[in-house]
Amino acid sequence: MTQDNHIPPAILEEAMDWFLDLKARPDCRQTEQGFQEWLSRSPTHGRAWEQALKTWTLLGEVPPVYEHVWRREPAATVVSLRSRRPWKRWTAGAITALAASAIVLLAGPSLLIRLRADHMTQTAESRTVKLEDGTVIEMAGDSAIATEITASVRRVTLLSGEAFFDVAHDASRPFTVDAGGVAVAVLGTAFDVQMANDTTTVELARGVVAISYAGPEHRENFELAPGEMAAVDRRTGDVIRDTIAPEDIAAWRGGKLFVNDVSVAAAVERLQRYHPAWISIPDPALAARRVTGLYDLKNPDQALAALVKPFGGNVREVTSYGRILTRF
Repeated sequence: MTQDNHIPPAILEEAMDWFLDLKARPDCRQTEQGFQEWLSRSPTHGRAWEQALKTWTLLGEVPPVYEHVWRREPAATVVSLRSRRPWKRWTAGAITALAASAIVLLAGPSLLIRLRADHMTQTAESRTVKLEDGTVIEMAGDSAIATEITASVRRVTLLSGEAFFDVAHDASRPFTVDAGGVAVAVLGTAFDVQMANDTTTVELARGVVAISYAGPEHRENFELAPGEMAAVDRRTGDVIRDTIAPEDIAAWRGGKLFVNDVSVAAAVERLQRYHPAWISIPDPALAARRVTGLYDLKNPDQALAALVKPFGGNVREVTSYGRILTRF
């Protein structure tokens, strides 16, 4: 038994697995039903779930707004998981509400993207989409796009992830890709666009592209030539431009991840699209370190280890669904 409310380690492990499973499968009714059944088995399972939520909060993965789920409150205002009332008072509705809170918290952004997307890929899945104008789009793992092709407009919105565009030439209809407010306009060319939390990166393989971005206090307009790349910080408007080898453009199509002077956190964000487990970096100093390199997407655990090893980092497998990167 553990010292934390006498919860057996095996049940704590199950609770952590359920937390990560609910995050990985936010729309799976079978997963939700299985979780509810597990949670209702005993008060110990409820306390284990409580501890799992606390643990992930400490890692910065669950907002403190859900603290009321764990802390003691007067009986008149909230039902506590630590209540001494019989477990049967935890009705199916209460259990469902707790599960729903976790699911909404974890799945909200992905649900919004799903509603807007015309095409999506799952973790580690690649997909080729051919538009009616002849343009071919190769989508990387965990990516989503919305498309609008009419007699006068050709527009694609990259909602999340990364995609490589081989655009069919049409002088009467420029082709535009919007990625977080960064617009890439072309007539006919081939380029890769990748969107992270704060940065949009464009890598140009062929042709010329015009890039524009207008933020609250800044505006950018510039062109790229073949073999060039640009990373636009959507918060500040700062642009980092560099050259890139042809084989490194959209390297993910060959099972590789190429990053150039990005933070460990940014690299992990891209690796996350190819890793079935949830990856966390609770150490801000490690997350902020800068890296340049080529990593193997076919072995994401090995890629994670190679990413943090130069800084004395390690990959901790907390469960089959979770990885934590640390410096110890």
